[in-house]
Amino acid sequence: MPFADPAADHHPIAAELLDAAARVIHSGRYILGPEVEAFEGELAEACGVAHAVGVSSGTDALLAMLAGAGVGPGDEVVTSPFSFFATAGAILRMGARPVFADVDPLTLNLDPAAALARLGPRTRAVLVVHIFGRRLPTAALEAACQSHGIALLEDAAQAIGAVAPDGRRVGAGTAAAALSFFPTKNLGGLGDGGAVLTADAAFAARMRRLRVHGADRKNHHLEVGGNFRLDALQAALLRVKLPRLAAWTAARRRAAARYRDGLRDTGLGLPPDDPGCVWNQFVVRVPQGRDRLMAQLARAGVASEVYYPTPLHLQPALRALGQGPGDLPVAERACTEVLALPLYPSLSDAAIDRVVRAVVAALQAR
Repeated sequence: MPFADPAADHHPIAAELLDAAARVIHSGRYILGPEVEAFEGELAEACGVAHAVGVSSGTDALLAMLAGAGVGPGDEVVTSPFSFFATAGAILRMGARPVFADVDPLTLNLDPAAALARLGPRTRAVLVVHIFGRRLPTAALEAACQSHGIALLEDAAQAIGAVAPDGRRVGAGTAAAALSFFPTKNLGGLGDGGAVLTADAAFAARMRRLRVHGADRKNHHLEVGGNFRLDALQAALLRVKLPRLAAWTAARRRAAARYRDGLRDTGLGLPPDDPGCVWNQFVVRVPQGRDRLMAQLARAGVASEVYYPTPLHLQPALRALGQGPGDLPVAERACTEVLALPLYPSLSDAAIDRVVRAVVAALQAR
């Protein structure tokens, strides 16, 4: 039982993917161009935002978005310690300092009250992370950021299409949102890719400059940017997949509901029900013996993963920030308990039931 299976998800649309690839190969246009422009328009419409700008990866989407918000040396960006390293790495690469606030113990998203308490005179932005496909309600942060002249940004790499309980979609009510098209994401490419969503036309125009070394036209550079361009091949392949995203999201939601039903009486901590969640991962909490359970599942042929084994403030590369064990206890405890189970659109009910049986058997054997 694989943890993810992009090849199985692609099987029903393989012919369309091959046709799209052939179209790009024969076009002779491999960087940006008509395929990227078309994908950007279709993505913006699907996400309900005015503008989508394709870039080379989710990490580069974060970099471009932070640069577009004016984040630079000496600035601080409040963010979550419970995320992939790119969240903090992008901030540091801008010369700024990540300031971590603890997470909500139930959703594992950034705790808005904790984030507000970390605002200071050097705060240039707040970067929320919609972890595992669950959009954080941002109304309180929106009001605070607006009153302080601070940019509110979204790391939505795992959350394309997610809707918060207050009705806000990814990219709504904030300066911008970063997406990733890594192959195991809800909308995954066949390689790297990403995008920035925004309602602000000027911000979108700056994203388009920054992705081509800050140029507004050939050999005319208004600022220092980077090589953040989306390949035409990835755009064409994503155009085939984008119309299936709603159906794939519905399949993920059905799988999550089946997991919740099957694991209800196991003593595991289950993720809260949330109709707006797009379930990039289904993550349970194992109060004791997480690693032993993971090993038992592996022996039963069921793959699982830990997202994330170490909070960002305890990563060796970030020791210079001066935080240590005990500083962010909710995130630290979560990292000792979380376990992600297989979840992807083509995962069958029978396969989910097999995973549930393996989990129950492993728990009973302890």
